[in-house]
Amino acid sequence: MAGSELTNVKSPRVKAARRLTKRAFREQDRRFLAEGPQAVREALRLEGVAVELFATAEAEARHAELLTEARLGGVQVHRASGEVMSELAQTVTPQGVVAICRFVHRPLEEAVTDRARLVAVLAHVRDPGNAGTVLRTADAAGADAVVFTDASVDPYNGKCVRASAGSLFHLPVVIGTPIARAVGHLKERGLRVLAADGSGRRTLDEVRLDGPTAWVFGNEAWGLPEEVLELADEVVRVPIYGQAESLNLATAAAVCLYASARAQRGS
Repeated sequence: MAGSELTNVKSPRVKAARRLTKRAFREQDRRFLAEGPQAVREALRLEGVAVELFATAEAEARHAELLTEARLGGVQVHRASGEVMSELAQTVTPQGVVAICRFVHRPLEEAVTDRARLVAVLAHVRDPGNAGTVLRTADAAGADAVVFTDASVDPYNGKCVRASAGSLFHLPVVIGTPIARAVGHLKERGLRVLAADGSGRRTLDEVRLDGPTAWVFGNEAWGLPEEVLELADEVVRVPIYGQAESLNLATAAAVCLYASARAQRGS
């Protein structure tokens, strides 16, 4: 470990890291916190993304290979006391490892090219846990990119980063793009834009999904606004075979993305 153990929660180094729990400071510094060994491990696989790492003595013993990888990659590694780790971590039971990372998002034009076949768009999604889960699901389904519109949650929110389980570092992510611009670009790149919404006239079983497709997912409580639905090529609903009123956002997104992934691979 570099230097002595950090024990003062008011030290400049700890305060500089702690401020990244606030969106305004993340945007100012273009840095965010990745918490837990899984997220940190994935961050370290991208050259130059992780810049600083804090770990407790217990975590150092449990994840020695992770800290060795960080040092070899030129990342500053600091031993932190339990009190300091509690100050930096945003979970009730911290796992003892937190990294400061550089922003990883990309411009829309770079993330979504003519070769894209499956893209997830989050429009008006406000819950960071749901957003992170959709990001993880898109990664698992083999999506080419995930677009967070300007009306959606910050993907660098701590809860979103944790819910993505490292997927934030796996595929191109776009942030802050107006929905109309995002849809326009997707259509220009040859993708059919489908809005997932309970108001759809046709169900998932009734539409062809083997071509390049972008799915637009909306707010957890009220779905997609009319102006967004009008931008889509078609509004599609997930069929409900039982008596449940609806599916939550993350589950609906998983059903839609995997339906497209299977259809595309089948073709």
